[in-house]
Formats: sequence, C-alpha cells, structure tokens
Amino acid sequence: MKPIWIVDDDPSIRFVLEKALARENLPTRSFTHPREVLDALADVAAGDSARQGPQVLVSDIRMPGGSGLQLLEQVRQQQPGLPVIIMTAYSDLDSAVSAFQRGAFEYLPKPFDLPKAVELIRRAVEESQREEVTEERQTATPEMLGQAPAMQDVFRAIGRLSQSQVTVLITGESGSGKELVARALHKHSPVAEGPFVAINTAAIPKDLLESELFGHERGAFTGAQTQRRGRFEQAEGGTLFLDEIGDMPFDLQTRLLRVLSDGQFYRVGGHAAVKAHVRVIAATHQNLEQRVKDGAFREDLFHRLNVIRLRLPALRERHEDVPMLTRHFLQQSARQLGVEPKRISDAALARLGQFAFPGNVRQLENICHWLTVMAPAQVISLQDLPPEVLDSAPGAEQAAAGVEAREAPGASSETVDGAMVPSTAATSRDERPVAWPPGLTATGHGTGSGGFVPASPSGSAAAMPPAAMAPGAGMTDAAGWEPALEAEAQKLLAAGQTEVWDVLTRRFESRLIRTALAATHGRRMEAAQRLGIGRNTITRKIQELGLDAAEDLGV
Repeated sequence: MKPIWIVDDDPSIRFVLEKALARENLPTRSFTHPREVLDALADVAAGDSARQGPQVLVSDIRMPGGSGLQLLEQVRQQQPGLPVIIMTAYSDLDSAVSAFQRGAFEYLPKPFDLPKAVELIRRAVEESQREEVTEERQTATPEMLGQAPAMQDVFRAIGRLSQSQVTVLITGESGSGKELVARALHKHSPVAEGPFVAINTAAIPKDLLESELFGHERGAFTGAQTQRRGRFEQAEGGTLFLDEIGDMPFDLQTRLLRVLSDGQFYRVGGHAAVKAHVRVIAATHQNLEQRVKDGAFREDLFHRLNVIRLRLPALRERHEDVPMLTRHFLQQSARQLGVEPKRISDAALARLGQFAFPGNVRQLENICHWLTVMAPAQVISLQDLPPEVLDSAPGAEQAAAGVEAREAPGASSETVDGAMVPSTAATSRDERPVAWPPGLTATGHGTGSGGFVPASPSGSAAAMPPAAMAPGAGMTDAAGWEPALEAEAQKLLAAGQTEVWDVLTRRFESRLIRTALAATHGRRMEAAQRLGIGRNTITRKIQELGLDAAEDLGV
C-alpha cells in the first residue's frame, strides 16, 4: 500500500500521527512544508522507482512554508482523485468552506481526537482504493456500464452482431438505456462509418411523422416550400433508430413495412422511388405481441422487425451495477456543471441499492445530478438522498416490482434477458438467416417456433436457479434477519457474555466476507468492490478473522 503523506510544521503532530497510523499498519511519510511535498510529487511523476505517491494527503492549513489550501489546489491539479484532509487550529467557517470548495476530502479541526482522526484517515484510504479499482476498470469511459450477468449477456449479443446488418428489436422499460444499446450496435457494425439517425415515433405528431420519416417534395402540402430529406435519406449508408416503435400510427406502419420489404420509399407528394440502404434498429417499452393481439400493431411488421431481439434488463434486475453507475454519473454531472465530483458514503450507496428505480438508469442519472447540486457536503451521506429514495420501504418495492414484471399480461416466455431471439417470420433478401454462434441452443419452448437461450456448459438449456426466482429467498422470515440478530444479542446478554459487540461483529463480518467471496469465486478484489470496501480492508479482515484457509472461505 502507498503511504499516508503528513504535512505539518509541528513535529509533535507529525510524531503522534505517525505512531497512531503505524499501530494500524498504515505506512507514512512526513513533510515540514508544502514545497517538499510538491518536490516529492515531481519525483514520483518523473518515475523515481524508490518513491511511491501518496494514498492520502493530510496537511495543516497554515505553515511557514506556505498554505495548505494552496497545496491542496496544486495537488488536485496533478492528482484529482487523491483524498486530501485539511487540519487547522483555526476552526472558523471560512477555513472549512475554503477547504471544501477546493475539493478537500474532509476538514479536521485541532485539537482532534486521535482515534477519530485515524478513523477518518482510514475512510480516506478506503475511498482512495475504491477510486483506484474504478480507474482500473474504467481507464477509458465505456459507452455502456454493467457487471450484472444480464448486462454481460447484452454485451455478448452486441459482440456477436458486430459483423451483421440484421434488423434488431430492442425491448425494455423506459429509461433502461435502449438508445445506448442502439448506438453500440451501430458503432460495432459494418456501417459504423455511416450516420446514426434517431427518431422517437411517439414524440412527433401523427400529421408530421410521415414527412419526418420519408421527407416531402416541394408543394406536397401547405407550407412545404422546398424539398426536404427525411430520416431514411439522412441515415443513408448508416443506421436508423426508431424509438418507441410500438406507438407508431397504424397507417404509417404499412409504409414502414413497405420500406423494410422493398428497400425503397416515396417522399410525401413524390412519384420517384428513393432507394434506402439503411440498417433499421427499433425499440419499444411495450409488449408488441399484446399490441398485435389488440389490433394496434401490424403482425407482419412485428415479424419484420423481430429478426433479432435484445431484452434490456431493468435496473432493479441488476442492483449490483448501482454503485458503479452512481459513481460514473456523479463524475459525469460534475464535469457538466464544472465542479468537483462528489463522493458517496457506503450507507448512502447501500440505500440506493435497495431502491427499486421505477425510472431505471435514467432515474439514477437524474438523482446523481440532483445530488451534485443539492448535497451540502463533498461526501454524500444517507440523509442527503432525495425523498423518493428515503421514503421508500427497503426491499418491499423490489419484491413488488419483481412480481409485477413476472405477472405482466402477455409477457412472452421465449424472451430471455440479453439473449438473441429469432422471429418465426420468413426472411427477406436483406434479412438472411443468422449463423447462431456456439453458446446458444434451441430450447423448443415458447409461444413461437422455438426460443433461444444461452447454453449451459453441459450443452443443455440454462435454467434460472429457483433461488433467483423468489425475492427474499434465504431469509429466515418476512421480517428479515434483524429479529434473529436481536434474539442472538439478547441470548448472549442474558448468559452474562462480555464484549457482545465484538463477538457479534466478528461473526457478522465473517459470514459477510465468506458469502461475498463465494459469490465471486474467491476473487478478493471483486468481492471488496461489491461489498463497498477497499482491497486492503478485505485482506486485513480475512487475516484478523482467521479466514485464510480455502475451506474457511468456501471457495
């Protein structure tokens, strides 16, 4: 681990912090004034292998060699992600405000309680390590984020489609990121050099939508002063993304079907056919099979669009992605607003992870933007979260949302999260059959001629484990695990047990770490990231709890 850098002209402060941190197995390096720190950073930047950069910087605010606030500004320019703790004996409002405005991790007034100071430094270390893990995984900002298995299936499907121009239908709830998937399909396709043109068919009035799609000739209607190219012509040689296709007016569906079948169309008021060399990707949050049954959507158009189907999971189905997405959106909001990115506490992150997000990823993005503006401190705490998150009942809405998703009327049993589902329609000259890659196998089930699901290693169709289908599976009762904890504490106290806190905490941490490592197949870094702690923390806890043996870890 990299050392904690301590900057203070008072040798007694440096000595006390060095000894306290040494007892916590945290290495240190001390400086007497800011100039030494800047020189040391320059050596590290120049590649001095004998020196390591800081994990955390702890600096006094006023020193003979310069100001701690000025040092903070200069360090933040060189290492924006480095947590900096400002110490000062001048506990006034201006100092605190100045420290936070310049991006300090925390403000520590003197004289300070040493255990609290050490705990603050440890929190800063864990935050720094979390940021390092995030940077390792996001060296270049990806177009889409997701570690959940359902999202990984979507990524695999995009990769398998990268050499094809086949028509794709993307389904998923509003706000789940369907346009991002469409853009990724375009970017990783043979027509990536062509334009990507998007149109929301539900957002344009019916009378204007035909002209928007196909263009019009001069004089075709009142106000048509010049010839206008429509979206199909604008997307020539590229991709046309038809969002919310389920809301397209019925009469326009016929014209769209003609374009997909014949590869040509007529402008409004025109008599000359225009060739369309365009890849079409459509998206909808509606159940198109049900819309077909209700007579609101043409069945032949549905089959023409439904060549390959990608189902994008709702955010409540991929809660493990909430921490990564939250930090990403906080960074993004900070860049947009031109401010320092805020950090989020573990408690606040855990509460977000319990929220059902009816608005999906878009709602999380909006919450992060709101927090960037409204959260009063640089570190977002639990009470800073918006009312809709704090007022929701933890756990209850996920279960309700899961039941609602499973019982949705007309839900198709052949649609598999992130899997590519072929339609039963005959293919046109531009929609030749796709050679299904290894890893996909026909199940023979479903309402159509057969669905396709990812194959298990044995070659049989993969099945969802029963535990994954029951919200709250594994819990002792509907009330959760807290009553069991309370009963255990009462039993130990009644028996005269001493140090009950340490006993139960040790058992709790052991079980939590074993469970996380079992879920990640023994990968400690991933387990630490999913638990929301630092790599060094999980390593230290494993040693303290005596979990080093593989049989103790359950891996």
